[in-house]
Amino acid sequence: MDPEAVTSSDIASRLSLCEERIGYCFQDQSLLRSALTHASGAQHRLASNERLEFLGDAILGYVVCEMLFEQFPDYLEGQLTRIKSVVVSRQTCAKLSQNLGLEPLLIVGKGISTEQPVPRSLLADVFESLVAAIHIDGGNEPAKTFVRRVIREEIELAASGASDDNYKSLLQQVVQRDFGTTPTYDLMESRGPDHDKRFCVAARFNERTFHPAWGENKKTAEQRAAANALAGLNGDALPFNETE
Repeated sequence: MDPEAVTSSDIASRLSLCEERIGYCFQDQSLLRSALTHASGAQHRLASNERLEFLGDAILGYVVCEMLFEQFPDYLEGQLTRIKSVVVSRQTCAKLSQNLGLEPLLIVGKGISTEQPVPRSLLADVFESLVAAIHIDGGNEPAKTFVRRVIREEIELAASGASDDNYKSLLQQVVQRDFGTTPTYDLMESRGPDHDKRFCVAARFNERTFHPAWGENKKTAEQRAAANALAGLNGDALPFNETE
């Protein structure tokens, strides 16, 4: 939608509906408008949600880490990290925006229509931006309250597949939930004599093949390939990046 074509009454209606859906009323509604505005729908880049997204990502990570630390006192760092990687992922943030009904409220420009499914990256951006906007407008507590309310179920879902080294279970959970399909594992290569063979496996779904991983057996290679796929989805460093 052309930003110049958006009327003041339409903007006011979107802001009001957004406040109703997120359960928070803004003192400064210009913050909410910025949070809902993609760069394509802004008069200039600083009027978009890009800066808010930057701050919101950090706030979201902090609140989720705090929740995990409180909720799972017996979990080790690796287990907590695996749960966090799913909960704060772009896929989860996009899902939360959809759950809150934010998609039709976005302010976008030419080439992007809210009448058609918008890119999931935009939905992820707007959720993080809203977290930051609430924080700036009302302080830390309202932002924490909002995040805790909407993300608690996602933590429980992620935790159900977060047992030690169970990357395959976690990946399957994420892929089924966010993409409606199931990952497969392709044997890319094997090397060495029969008594000391190593296997290279890559996770694959939605016609996308992720960075492969090596293991002393197929089961280990598949677990490591799943870990690489999770990292790839979240934009994190690959945990198993060896070439052989």
